Amino acid sequence: MQMTPQQRNLMRQRENMRRQMITREADAAVRDSGLQERQKVEQALRQQVEAERQKELPALIQQLKKEFQIDQPAKSPVAKPAASPKSGK
Repeated sequence: MQMTPQQRNLMRQRENMRRQMITREADAAVRDSGLQERQKVEQALRQQVEAERQKELPALIQQLKKEFQIDQPAKSPVAKPAASPKSGK
């Protein structure tokens, strides 16, 4: 059975209305559940933590440089390891 152009238009309109209603309901559910507010709070918290981290980073880098600095022996040069003999073949 084929639909007339008028029937097809009516079906399209109903489908568009159904999609709009689903979209409105989904938006309302997100708004009512507080997810948007939670996302805003989480983003603000991430930014705050990252800002604090960036403030402390230079001091931490300097501290690590001090702790892991290789002491250069001033009295004696570094001994070279003995060369291994190569086979003459």
